[in-house]
Amino acid sequence: MASPVDPSAYKEALIFLGTAGVVIPIFRQLGISSILGFLIVGALVGPNMLGALAPDHPWLANFVFTESGQFAQLAELGVVFLLFLIGIELSFERLITMRRLVFGLGGLQMLVTATVLTLVGLWLGLDAPAALVVGAALSLSSTAIVVQLLSDAKRLGTQTGRASFAVLLFQDLAVIPILLLINVLSANEAGFSFADILTAIAQALIAISVIVVIGRFLLRPLLRLVAATRSGDLFMATTLLIAVGAGYAASLAGLSMALGGFLAGLLLAETEFRREIEAIIEPFKGLLLGAFFLLVGMGIDLRQIASFPAAFILSAFALIAVKALLFWLAAAPFAIGKDARIEAALLLGPGGEFAFIAMAAAVAAGVVNQIVSDAVLVTVSLTMAALPLLDYLSRPLSRKILKAAVAMPMETPPPDSEAKVIIAGFGRVGRLIGQMLEEHGIAYIAVDTDPAVVAAERKAGKPIYYGDAARPEFLRACNLDHIRVIAVTMDQPRKVEDVTVAARAERADIQIIARARDDRHAVKLYGLGVTEAVPETIEASLQLGESVLVGAGLAMGLAIASVHEQRDTYRKMLGRPNRKEELALLRRRKTRGISRASEKS
Repeated sequence: MASPVDPSAYKEALIFLGTAGVVIPIFRQLGISSILGFLIVGALVGPNMLGALAPDHPWLANFVFTESGQFAQLAELGVVFLLFLIGIELSFERLITMRRLVFGLGGLQMLVTATVLTLVGLWLGLDAPAALVVGAALSLSSTAIVVQLLSDAKRLGTQTGRASFAVLLFQDLAVIPILLLINVLSANEAGFSFADILTAIAQALIAISVIVVIGRFLLRPLLRLVAATRSGDLFMATTLLIAVGAGYAASLAGLSMALGGFLAGLLLAETEFRREIEAIIEPFKGLLLGAFFLLVGMGIDLRQIASFPAAFILSAFALIAVKALLFWLAAAPFAIGKDARIEAALLLGPGGEFAFIAMAAAVAAGVVNQIVSDAVLVTVSLTMAALPLLDYLSRPLSRKILKAAVAMPMETPPPDSEAKVIIAGFGRVGRLIGQMLEEHGIAYIAVDTDPAVVAAERKAGKPIYYGDAARPEFLRACNLDHIRVIAVTMDQPRKVEDVTVAARAERADIQIIARARDDRHAVKLYGLGVTEAVPETIEASLQLGESVLVGAGLAMGLAIASVHEQRDTYRKMLGRPNRKEELALLRRRKTRGISRASEKS
């Protein structure tokens, strides 16, 4: 007989899913962002608010968090997946082009900010080790929230986005020496050995090198092997294994899991699987990031804030102001526009999620006492909760930058970022279309579900990716907003229909040119919304008829004209709209597309 199920084992998962599935949609209807919604819910149902009342009211324990330890592990995966996707979008080559901002601006910001905040800690009465750790922890910003805000608003490609991300990336790298510093300070109260720190950093660099080397040789063959099974479930499981496994391997080497996920993303960015991986990870990233924001909200002790409201609010304001000012000054030598500097300063001023990890490690090591740690974490939580508001305040500056069209490219965009055509299916027909586009200098993205085809064409230098074009999230990963035409060339009628439906649902105004099996299939495709259906049997008959007419002695021009006339007749028979009807239909589709876009925004 099976043992009875303990309902309490599922309580935290149910609270989180209820928040994501019920409460957050209500907040969205009220105009409150998802991030702020998770923060509010976390503060209310966390162990510092309603959770603290659970011992006196047992029924309440079923609806609140009484402790956040296990939930923190789930929340950390959200940051891992976020950095994993960022790595896929960057690639090593693009990261190298940003090295001046990453190591120049990022390093200067960390050095200046940590130094100033350490001096402030000494002035407030902390001893040198505690002031150094607190200053380093407070100098970091929130990678999870800032990148999510910039990504949602599609501002990662602006000066603000590039500068902010460069600084955040360096801060993630700085996690390693900060943790090492805490360990050394706990082991050596009188001082610390720079030789020990350099040795530990060298070990970390060796670990990173091992991850990169192993990944370069193993990841692509592994994904090809899994893709050959044609199982979406197995490919998803392998993708999750790579993201979490790289994070776990990095943690074993003393690095952050998020940095491991970022390295795995960089390694996969240059493979033919990047588009499919982006589509797979996106929903996991969004849900688990919600868990992270919920966890941050739990760290906000409303009762403690209520006891000393002025002190905590002023501390939060001072932290944002000091860090924003220091970033503004540090960014001056890096040719970043004034508006972008103000905007990035507002986003990087608040504290970050690493402060929670650093303070926990510092308390355990005896470097910082619990009272100082609690005060630091409450202040950091308040600043992180203010990020959506600060982002909203920075939006007018973002619109001003975009309107002025002065965004300076800080890195070379990927070759397929300017693609105007998606070729869904890269068999005989797809390759022919690709050759014609190349002859006329028209950029395109090819997509196929056969890993052998993708591997062979990648070796030939074709811009092809492994993935399923019938999945809306995959189409969005292919920059569908900037695509003009989708050529659906697969020889399976059902797949052609699935791609047509998915593409038309995403973009009402996009042109869809589809390959049809026969006249009946063409009629069905027109009903699904294709712009042009090309039946194989009819086109073959027309080409054969043209050759027969020429062979019988008819002039080439007359033969071609006759074929065009027959083609128009077939189009009318198949139900293809005439030109006037097409224009009216296109206007209606554009109107629906604009309406849907406004609803999404």
